[in-house]
Order: sequence, then structure tokens, then C-alpha cells
Amino acid sequence: MGDYRPNHNTLKELCDELVQKKWITSIRVYDVMMQVDRKDFAPRHPYENNPQPIPCNVVISAPLLHAYALEALKDFLKPGNKALDVGFGSGYLPVAMSKMMNDEGCVVGIEHMEELYDFGIKNISKNHKKLLDQKKIKLNLGDGRLGCKEEAPFDCIHVGAVAEKPPDELLNQLKVGGRLVMPLYNKGNQFIYIVDKKNNNSFNAEEGLSVCYVPLTDARKQMPGNNVGGI
Repeated sequence: MGDYRPNHNTLKELCDELVQKKWITSIRVYDVMMQVDRKDFAPRHPYENNPQPIPCNVVISAPLLHAYALEALKDFLKPGNKALDVGFGSGYLPVAMSKMMNDEGCVVGIEHMEELYDFGIKNISKNHKKLLDQKKIKLNLGDGRLGCKEEAPFDCIHVGAVAEKPPDELLNQLKVGGRLVMPLYNKGNQFIYIVDKKNNNSFNAEEGLSVCYVPLTDARKQMPGNNVGGI
């Protein structure tokens, strides 16, 4: 490992690769990913287009997954809107979601692992502490499957863990016309699903990228040694 050389040495090199490979397809997402320096959130090899380990036996997702989520949610991340990020992990995505709204909305983040909760706050505070101080980003320690009723409804929700189906609490807290992006199981495999809420009883789900995430479960089952995945 002593002769390891990263593919990219700068954030621009990484973002340009994401454009070249069509993970980033809009100027808006490119600009946001250039504003949010991954080195604040990934302890090792921040500009590699692959996941990197963070505490609690999980990883910060590969940049392509962050780009994929931001592209899927870009029409729902507008100034004045409210977003929920379940399993915020490193803290990267709440900052990026806020930047998508020109820091004129509110991103609520939930993390059920206390070590990750502290890790995310520490990372965000490096260069974006103002977003925490001004309540543009509100981070909570708790069970993400329950959402955050006191802040609902949300224009969009991102979930960084896989389940058999979206939790009812999250669907109930999504605005009519809103969008949920999360990984779901399908025949034993995992795929990102884009779920649009047509009305309180009607949803449209579209299957997307094949992925590998940790299960959406309680903190005890996600203790080190049990699971490895991306958030």
C-alpha cells in the first residue's frame, strides 16, 4: 500500500470525471459538488470515485452515488424547501442538499449511531458551521425510520440505508408532489428507487441504480462487526 497513488488529486478532477461518465448531468449539481469539498467528510482518499471507510463499520458513499441522489432530487431542492436525510453519516449530503437550495431552505438529518452523529457534526463544522448555527441544517440523533414529525412535511427525503419497502412514517411525512430516494430490495438485490407521492394513497416508484447499502435497522444491529455499507 506504500506505493498507492490516487486517481485524482483534486476535487475538480473528481467532478470532471463524474461529468465525463454522466453521473453529473446538470451544471447545478456540478457547481454544488465543487462547493462541498469531500475531504471534509472522507478521512482517506477523498477524491476517489469509490466509497471510503468512516466510523461504525460503514462508509461514505462513492461520489457517483451522491451525484445520482442530487440529480434525482434537484427539482425538489429549491430555495425555501425542506428536505430530510435519513442516515446522514459523514454529513456530506445535508451540506450538499442545503447548497442545492442556495442555503435558503432547511435540511433535517437523522442518524441513529451516536459516534456517526458526532462525526457528521464535526465534519460539517469544518467549513459549514454557519449552516448549523443558522438552523439551515438541523441534525438529530434518533431512529430514522420514524422520520421527524415535528419538522414535516418534507419536499423530498433521502434515505441512506436499504429496506424491503419505504417506512410508512417517511411516506406520511412526504408532501404530496414530493419525492423519496432510497435503496430497496428487489428479489434479493438492492436498487435505488425514486418514489413520487401522487396523493396520500398513490405513489409512483421507478427502479434505478444497483447498489449495496447497510440495512435500515436499529442502532444495536448496526454495531461494528454486523454490517458494511454506504451512507
